[in-house]
Amino acid sequence: MFNINNFLTNRAAKVKQKKALVRRINEKEAYYESKSDDALKRLIWEFKREDHSNDNRKQREELLVNVFAIVREASKRVLGLRHFDVQLLGGIFLHKGYISEMQTGEGKTLVATCPAVLNAVLGNKVHIVTVNDYLATRDFQKMGKLYSALGLSTGLIIADMDKNARLRSYSCDITYATNNELGFDYLRDNMVGENDFTVQQGLDYVIIDEVDSVLIDEARTPLIISTQAEDNSLIYMQMSSAVRNFHEGEDFTRDKENKKLIVATDQGIKKVEAFFKVDSLYSIENTVLLNTFHQALKAHFVFKRDVDYVVKDGKVVIVDDFTGRLMNGRRYSDGLHQAIEVKEGVELKKESKTVATVTFQNFFRLYKKLSGMTGTAKTEEQEFYSIYKLPVIQIPKNKPSARTDHPDVIFHTKAGKFKAVVKKVKDCYSRKQPILVGTTSIKTSEHLSELLNKENIPHTVLNAKHNEEEAEIISKAGQIGAVTIATNMAGRGTDIIPADGVEELGGLFILGTEKHESRRIDNQLKGRTARQGAKGETQFYLSLEDDLFKYFGGQKLLQIFQQFSVNVDDMPIESSFLTRAINKSQKRIEGKNFNIRKQLLGYDDVLNKQRMVMYKQRKEIKNGDYDYIISNLNSFIESLAKKNVLDAYADPTKYPEEWDLKGLVEALDKVAPELVTFEEVAGLAKDELDKLIITRLQNLVIYKEKIFEVVKGTESGQSVIDDGKGYLASILKSMLLQLLDKHWTSQINNMSALQEGINLRAYGQLNPLQEYKKEAFQMFEEMKASIVEEFVMFALTFKVDIFVNRPVQAA
Repeated sequence: MFNINNFLTNRAAKVKQKKALVRRINEKEAYYESKSDDALKRLIWEFKREDHSNDNRKQREELLVNVFAIVREASKRVLGLRHFDVQLLGGIFLHKGYISEMQTGEGKTLVATCPAVLNAVLGNKVHIVTVNDYLATRDFQKMGKLYSALGLSTGLIIADMDKNARLRSYSCDITYATNNELGFDYLRDNMVGENDFTVQQGLDYVIIDEVDSVLIDEARTPLIISTQAEDNSLIYMQMSSAVRNFHEGEDFTRDKENKKLIVATDQGIKKVEAFFKVDSLYSIENTVLLNTFHQALKAHFVFKRDVDYVVKDGKVVIVDDFTGRLMNGRRYSDGLHQAIEVKEGVELKKESKTVATVTFQNFFRLYKKLSGMTGTAKTEEQEFYSIYKLPVIQIPKNKPSARTDHPDVIFHTKAGKFKAVVKKVKDCYSRKQPILVGTTSIKTSEHLSELLNKENIPHTVLNAKHNEEEAEIISKAGQIGAVTIATNMAGRGTDIIPADGVEELGGLFILGTEKHESRRIDNQLKGRTARQGAKGETQFYLSLEDDLFKYFGGQKLLQIFQQFSVNVDDMPIESSFLTRAINKSQKRIEGKNFNIRKQLLGYDDVLNKQRMVMYKQRKEIKNGDYDYIISNLNSFIESLAKKNVLDAYADPTKYPEEWDLKGLVEALDKVAPELVTFEEVAGLAKDELDKLIITRLQNLVIYKEKIFEVVKGTESGQSVIDDGKGYLASILKSMLLQLLDKHWTSQINNMSALQEGINLRAYGQLNPLQEYKKEAFQMFEEMKASIVEEFVMFALTFKVDIFVNRPVQAA
């Protein structure tokens, strides 16, 4: 069994071991150079048709060496790119199910090709995941040529593709896709009707580019498919008016540690109760009002325009707070999106209810083998292993780094900081050294742009509002004299290639205007310069008014700052001691955020187990034949009849004289008139009584099957003989799928509501997660019982004649 501590201790040995495989691949290079293009394709085809299920370790390594060597040779011919040794090394670890940490500019797109081909040869469906449609399309078009040269098919999954195109792409050996589309297709596949088809062909092996962005940063926001719920537009508009003038400290308080957690005070609650003229917001009939109140508070006092979201084309669009990208098509859940729409005065869309949901954490753990690439995984390696069982391996650089990371510069105020930032930009611009200024929000990038405009410094801005031009903007950031402002450079996927002459100027200068909560994001910004051994510089300009200081350790750092006797806003301190103090603050925040994600995963795992059960049952029902459906129905009838009727009126713990047989006959009469008479059941023993009633109920369904087999006239006057079994199975299957979907939708939303308030149990000295698990289990059992009861009642009571001479559909 894999042990993370042993792995961390022996990491160098692991790299050394895999370097031996790289040497063996290199030894094959001359051999495969002598082969024709057709010969290389034929070799891959022969490898693919072999059965590798019983290969031993030596055979598996030999296959890896040969496939990697063939891919490298084909790449030289088709793409004009020869894999560096470190790229082969990174590919080996991807194949083994690791995260290969490779710095920006090391060519991760090419790294994925070798393990992708190898796993396709082994018979796996290979998915290569990128974070947006542009990157998926770019890599599909470029690397698809390589795979085609080797006789392998390549697919692409992006937004706005129809189902047939998706099916064709998933049927390919290697498929490029975005993480969102993979997750949504998984959900949609588990919602298809009886006669519809699914598109995903199997979750075998996945390589995730920018794996930290997908599995950590985006893990907090679940994918949701929703449908319209009740229209509460008026309540949202009224609530927005009620809370718009609330004051912090009087009407609500903010958590000291987590500034995004706010709680209404008694005064704030009373104001809302008076506004809506209700006695108590917390009474059962005011649950909608209470939820709307919570969402309105968050909309007005937590979520900020041009930071958490933008208003674009009259719509509220979420901004990914790690990558800075717009999350088109994603909406905040539980009414928060509607509350923000009211606040911003845009069109209010009807509230929705969730019909399917999954987190990236639980979706990607469905793959048989998971791997990933990024330039920044080391800081989160414990999280990667504890949640995904993914060890991180740092791949050596192809060329030693020539980057200079200057110590952080710290100012008293933001105004002083930005004054110094503009001064530094002017200096670089005057010397023609390209500079990229990183910001943590759209608002900051636009403020800085205004400051540069006042100084007549030409520049380009990349943030969520200019997302479409990101590749072009980034590609030009290394030109002589270029000035670029970019929000959150995580996962951009486009290399900044310095122009000729930039090296002599010191290379691209990266200036960060604020530290992020995660060191990874700061490291990603730094990694945009000095690729493949080129020169480059980085430095962060900070202030004690930055959020990182205000929320975490600001007072302590202020005391340290004052020891240096600096009182002028734009006079900085450049101190490695302060830099270390900031790093400690970031580590503390990272640890806290990890615990939050781990706690949320604990809750989501409960829902995920239920989802696995429901999706498995749904698949079995959809694919089930007549015997499967009738067998389950008969079992349901037997258990339900005994529990709800027979044991209730003919209690086996009582004497037969005490049984209420008349009540039994009357109860059955309501379900199936004249099913039995009192004379038939009088005097029967318990087992005889049960057998008679259960058999009659089961035969009632079979009787309907026989009716379907009779000759029916059609509108054209012709006669047809229907397949009674197929006809009946179709009706029952359709209804059972409808019931599963209806109750599962309610369960998802009920579980969300349960989680929303479960933390209050902690005040009663109870463990919220354990309480959640206990209540969730009870809710799940009740849901299953309701499905069975409604299905049985439908099967026993639906009228056959309503289906004669018309298409069959469940009532």
